[in-house]
Amino acid sequence: MFRRREPVPFTFLADAEKYRSNVEPPPRERADRGQLLVGALVGLTVVGGLVGSLLFGLPALSEQTAPQHTQHSEASDPR
Repeated sequence: MFRRREPVPFTFLADAEKYRSNVEPPPRERADRGQLLVGALVGLTVVGGLVGSLLFGLPALSEQTAPQHTQHSEASDPR
C-alpha cells in the first residue's frame, strides 16, 4: 500500500545548518515623537488609574469600618 521512504542520510541533516539564508529582515522603524508621547500618556493613565483605585480602595479594606453609633428603632424596644 504505502511505499517506504528512504531514510535521510545523517550527513545531509548535519550540513543543513550551513545553508542558511543570508536575507535579513528590514530594520525596525523608530517611533516618532507623537508615538512616544501617546505611549507615555497611555502609561501614565494606566498608572494613575491603579494609584487612584488603590487610594479609594484602601479605606474600604481597613478594619475600622465599624459604625461608631448604632440606631435603635422604637419597634425593637422591649417596654
